[in-house]
Amino acid sequence: MSSTSSTPPPDEPPPWRSGTGRPPPPASHHGFREWAPGFVVFAGVLMLINGIMEVLRGIMAVHEDEVFLTTNRYVFRFDLTGWGWIHIVVGALVALVGAFLLKGAPWARYAGIVLTAVSAIDAFLSMPYYPGWSIVVIALDVFIIWALCVHRPAEAGH
Repeated sequence: MSSTSSTPPPDEPPPWRSGTGRPPPPASHHGFREWAPGFVVFAGVLMLINGIMEVLRGIMAVHEDEVFLTTNRYVFRFDLTGWGWIHIVVGALVALVGAFLLKGAPWARYAGIVLTAVSAIDAFLSMPYYPGWSIVVIALDVFIIWALCVHRPAEAGH
């Protein structure tokens, strides 16, 4: 009686076991790894755009306080001129790191995660002054952080 079963004998490890203790990732994950570098490029472009628009928003706050609607009952109430300078500095740093990310600087991925998190907090704190744009910036920042965290150049062979 011959055995046509493809399962290994009980004393041999399964063929997919290569010391990791896990089966290989599904085929869909391999396709995702091919897309991940594109997400990083897209995140870099978004950082450039987001940074430049935050600089412009900061200039509006510094130059013309009346452009923004204000509320007296917000817990995080700031002077708009000072807040404008914060937007200018954070936006310029986000745009600069986005440019370095597009150039392929390895440190820019980590700096981008940190600065984009700062940008999201900045947008949250300025929500009463420009609520619609603040929500858009937070959503973009979350996507940028995700894209920068998900790409692992060592695994992708880059």
